[in-house]
Amino acid sequence: MLTFSLQSSGTIKVVNGGKKLVVFPDKPDPKLDLSLMAHPEKEPEEGVISWPGEYDFDGLSVRGIGHGEGDKVSFVIDVDYVRCAFLASPLEELSDHILELLGDVDALFLPADDAKIGQKIIDQLDPRALFPLEMKDKDAYLDLLDKCGAKGKEAEKEYKIKGRSSLPAEGREVVVLK
Repeated sequence: MLTFSLQSSGTIKVVNGGKKLVVFPDKPDPKLDLSLMAHPEKEPEEGVISWPGEYDFDGLSVRGIGHGEGDKVSFVIDVDYVRCAFLASPLEELSDHILELLGDVDALFLPADDAKIGQKIIDQLDPRALFPLEMKDKDAYLDLLDKCGAKGKEAEKEYKIKGRSSLPAEGREVVVLK
């Protein structure tokens, strides 16, 4: 079972059984098993992934996807047959190559930097679960919530996925984390 919770603006904690990781923290958390950083570090510490590439940690498959000139990295994790995509901020339109690397996304963690670009990415990836993440621009976040039909939706402290079958077979569930 996967458990997702919001740590701070744009930072997600993921718990898979006994394994704990954090995606896009300001600095690595040595108390957790893995920290996925949005910006490449020259010499990442043990338990830190900040570069594009493919990694495997005890059944947790991680793919780092570089953007632009290598200034930021988005991630896809595959665990328990659930594919989760974490897009790095600031949000930008995705090339066909990046869309191909992301593949069939079950759960999309989308920074709400730009509602128009966000809506285009949602349409392209068509995830079964969508997690809009409030960033610095509250208006863009509210606009994205409105566009995906979640404006006024009650925020949850954490969200659990008990395997792929627990996700909606049709349509999309929008999850607002607090």
